[in-house]
Amino acid sequence: MKSPAIFVMGDSTVDCGVNALFYPLLRRNLSLFPCSKTHQSTLIPHFLALIAMIIHVSHYGSTAVHHSTPMSSSPPPFSFLDSLIQSDDDNTNNNDTSNLFTSSPLKPRAKKMGLPNTPTFYEQNGTIQGILSGINYGSAQATILPFANIPTFQSLNQQQRQAFETIQLLQLQLGEQEAHQFISSSIFYLSLGKDDYINFLFGNSSFSSGYSGDTQMVPRLLVDELTNALRNLYDAGVKKIVTMGVYPLGCAPRTVVNWYFLTGRNRRRVRVCVNEINHLMMQHNRLLNDHIVDLNLQYSDAQFVFCDVYQGFMQILSNPQNFGFDDARGACCGRGWHGAASGCDNMEMACNQTSAHVWWDFYNPSEAVNSLLADSAWSGQPLGDICHPLSIQALANM
Repeated sequence: MKSPAIFVMGDSTVDCGVNALFYPLLRRNLSLFPCSKTHQSTLIPHFLALIAMIIHVSHYGSTAVHHSTPMSSSPPPFSFLDSLIQSDDDNTNNNDTSNLFTSSPLKPRAKKMGLPNTPTFYEQNGTIQGILSGINYGSAQATILPFANIPTFQSLNQQQRQAFETIQLLQLQLGEQEAHQFISSSIFYLSLGKDDYINFLFGNSSFSSGYSGDTQMVPRLLVDELTNALRNLYDAGVKKIVTMGVYPLGCAPRTVVNWYFLTGRNRRRVRVCVNEINHLMMQHNRLLNDHIVDLNLQYSDAQFVFCDVYQGFMQILSNPQNFGFDDARGACCGRGWHGAASGCDNMEMACNQTSAHVWWDFYNPSEAVNSLLADSAWSGQPLGDICHPLSIQALANM
């Protein structure tokens, strides 16, 4: 059955900072994303949620889907999640989603669609109508492991509890059979790990010990915890699960600054990426992929998908000009050397050509990079098949 909704769990790769119970207090510590009540930053799941909504409309309604006109080079905010792509062609096939995403890093602005946004957990009103389009439980700076001495931003355990509350409400409102059908056909999307490594490498958590300890245990510890969460979702009736790997954090502007300038290393040999850190990311992704393979063997009635965003991201960083990027080092929005000294404190700091930058701020990729990764996760183009054993498009149509 085609997927009617997408439920999202994760960190700043899925949330631009608004999904927090004490949002005004926490916002002071967050780097701004181009996100507001009416404009959603184009993170990867926002692209995928658009597809899920279009599938929902083609399955349950008759709203027309159109192609878009090119997006201008003006600064953020962007909009995509709550939208329908507008076209000059009024004869577009309602069921055809193949042209929604192109290989160009210049992505379209979108017009509002006749379906509600996928709300964040704290925005939804607890009614069945507020759940049927999906929910985003993700929270910026969320981690797989809870850190006792770091303010919590909806850790994986908290997001799991919220998801289980949603499933229970569906069962009460729809009945066991209909709820099971809805839950088993919906996609659950998880993207975490980035902030665990940031805390480990550069934070003051009890988990952090620089490189003096056994770093090999870190990816295994994180992947084991994440795998337990996937098993818990399966036990709750979820049958379609997408798990994203971690991207090359060693290439982020703040990582390079911390590694070379704050630790006293040779500043004259500054590289685009820190290979020592990227090695941890690759190890994490290899372990996670192995666990996904095992889960698919163990649970034949479910489908687990792993998307290696690291490999896709490295293709962009290796040949940025081929994908329309002029700057693969500096952040579009930030202060200091390569925009890495501080986060995006206000939108006036943002560069004019957002689509020319690989990095939005000191740790997060730009809208254009997320667009390319979403394209490839959906259909395998233009960065190849980064999702295994099948694409998200194939998963959504199962």
